[in-house]
Amino acid sequence: MSLEQQQKDAAKWVNDYSDMLYGFAVQRVNDTHAARDIVQDTFLAAWRNIENYTGEASVKTWLFTILKNKIIDHYRKTSSRSAHELSGDAGQQELFFDSEDHWAANAYPKDWGINYDNRIETKEFYSILQKCKSKLKDIQASVFSMKYLDGLESEEICKVLNITSSNYWVLVHRAKVQLRACLEANWFMR
Repeated sequence: MSLEQQQKDAAKWVNDYSDMLYGFAVQRVNDTHAARDIVQDTFLAAWRNIENYTGEASVKTWLFTILKNKIIDHYRKTSSRSAHELSGDAGQQELFFDSEDHWAANAYPKDWGINYDNRIETKEFYSILQKCKSKLKDIQASVFSMKYLDGLESEEICKVLNITSSNYWVLVHRAKVQLRACLEANWFMR
């Protein structure tokens, strides 16, 4: 394939897929600047490996595979920078649980009374969820995204982030509790 054809292909890929890739990335990394960088890195990696693209998978599939690997690299970097956060948050726990690790009386989960069939509410909900997710610590947001958006198994998440199983479960639990509180304050109980 000629250099001119490679350039045309790469320009078409950027035009056709950049918004999709960005939307996927920003939902997972919780940072618009990081998502842009990751998408840019995805296109750079695709350009560098354009000669290896055989067409066995669609261009979209190929680009999303590269993007997912770039997101995992981002999670790894985030986790190594955030290792000190694993022991924090004791004060946050006290907001939701008593000394015997039971729900505090004022923090017990409430019935949200949601109509999941209403698409307008669903779109609004995801907007609020994204804002709430942005309030999590980076490592918590990474674990939450890997588990509930990407569907990765806990063992794989621990391996990617280089954390123990115990740390993983603490992070998942804290992320869910904090997201619940934020969603109740900004969506369900407003």
